[in-house]
Formats: sequence, structure tokens, C-alpha cells
Amino acid sequence: MIGIDLGSNTLRAIQIDCSSGETIAIYEKIVRTADDLVQTGMIGTKAKERIISGLREAKKEINFDSDRYRAVTTEALRQAGNRDEILAEIERETGIAFEMISGEEEAALTLLAVEQRLKKLPGNMKEKEEESESFLLVDIGGGSTELIFSYGDEVFSRSFPVGIVTVSQSHHSLWEIGEALPDMMRDMQYYCDEIIARHGRTDLFVATAGTPTTIAAMKLGQNYATYDPNVVNGTPLTISDLESALKRLLAMTPGEREIVVGVGRSDLITAGILIFRMLFIISGMKECIVIDDGLREGVALQGCRDSAGQSVTDRDNG
Repeated sequence: MIGIDLGSNTLRAIQIDCSSGETIAIYEKIVRTADDLVQTGMIGTKAKERIISGLREAKKEINFDSDRYRAVTTEALRQAGNRDEILAEIERETGIAFEMISGEEEAALTLLAVEQRLKKLPGNMKEKEEESESFLLVDIGGGSTELIFSYGDEVFSRSFPVGIVTVSQSHHSLWEIGEALPDMMRDMQYYCDEIIARHGRTDLFVATAGTPTTIAAMKLGQNYATYDPNVVNGTPLTISDLESALKRLLAMTPGEREIVVGVGRSDLITAGILIFRMLFIISGMKECIVIDDGLREGVALQGCRDSAGQSVTDRDNG
């Protein structure tokens, strides 16, 4: 089963063997879907061309003729006034039809992937996860951030239109972003307070998407070229780790930052660090576990489950 996630910043695809659960092939490329979305309300021509180019590359890496696929897209296309036109042209040029999913389904599919990965963590991290009865999962995307509270069989989730691309492009400096975030993330604070008041604070704090994984990779001494998700999975982070990563990035030359975080990502990752830091404050948690798996893995896993008649939306999304 092939799962494709066209996010606000990144195009990610994975092929999973449904029988063994093993990964057959994987693809990822920065396409900056949401470039200029804040200013124009539209997906631009250059972004569309990057997406089409990326999908053509993905079809060379992954054998689409041998397997089923599901392709989903999220906040950038949800916001774009020209989404129907863009998705139709992408399908004409690549043969891949995208489905625009809701924030609720995005959260449910991401949770599915993260839960599966948590069960596979090695050593002490696996024991810690097994001893925990609840966790808060944050998915910091390019155009939105999902907050997902998992209390055993009860799950409560909400998607908020605050992401690393839209935040970085609507402000001129990190100082401006830092000043604006408390107001921008106020609804997240209210939501966290409401869920915690009703159900209690969670045992674990888990984060996925590009900002947490990049910070974890930096902590481990990896860069964009040497990034290894198998090593990153389960890495613990604190606010101090975020502040250290931001300080290091700001001290680098543009070329050095590109080596560490990838071409065209440095402004986004620094904005993401400020969002991530606010999520620590909002949640009141002291440590976070980073998981690389996200929406693309959830899409593929759910595709495998569909053949067995299992649904990702069986649980309460409050």
C-alpha cells in the first residue's frame, strides 16, 4: 500500500508491505506548497510545478503500477481558493488523484502511525510508553498544528491553522513571530486547558513532523543528508534542547544551515522551534518524545487495515 501526504511544505510518500508491515520504499521532497498562500490565498504556479516534479520523481522511486495508493492533502489546499484547479492539474500531469481530508481525519491517521511506532520503540523508551496510560501528540505542520489527546480508548483532537510556513511568511522576523505567537496560539491554550481539566494531564508528550525531528537530529549530530529516522524515533527533547538548537542555527551562515536542516527550510525550522516551545508551555510538559512517523505512514497503514474492515475513525475524536 502506498500512502502520499502533500503537506503545506513537504511531499512525503511511503510504500508498505501490508503482510509484514515492512517499508518497501520511501520518498520525501520539500515543495513549499503554501508559498505565498498567506498573501494571495492561492497555491502559486511555481509551487504547483514543484509538486508535479516531486510526484514524477516519487513515481520513479516507488512502483505505483504494483500497488494501491491513497494520496491526501491538508491545510494549504484546505485554505487555497484555487484548490480544485490545482488538484485537477496535478492529476492530469501525474495521474495521481489527491483527496483533501479534514483536520480531524489528518489527526486520526497521524495518531495511528505514531501509536504503531511507539509500540516498536527499543529499550527504556518502549517500557516508558507501555507504562503510560495517556499521551498528548502534537503534529506541527506547514499550515496547521494538530493537538491529539489519547486517553486509552478515548481520543480528543483538534486542528489549528497555525503552521511553520504560514507563520514564517506572515511575519518579518523571529522577534515578530515570538511576539505574535501567544495570541495566535491562544485557542490551543484554551483547548489544552479544557481537555486537561476534564480528563487530567497526560503521562507522555509526543511530537511529530519536520521541526521536532530536525531538532532531534541536531541533538544526535545528524544533518539533512545523514538523517536516520530509526535513530531519531524515541529521542527525548526538552525546552533547553529547543533553545540550544535555535541558538546554533542563528549562529550559522546560510550555507551551514542548509547543510543541517536542508535547502529552503532554515526560516521554517526556526519559526517551528518557537511554535514548538509554546506547545511545551501550553501543555505544561517538561519532556517530549520525538516520532518520525506521521500522516503518510498513517495513510498507508489505514489502507492496509481497510482490507481487513478496520476503521481509523472508530474512536471518539471529541
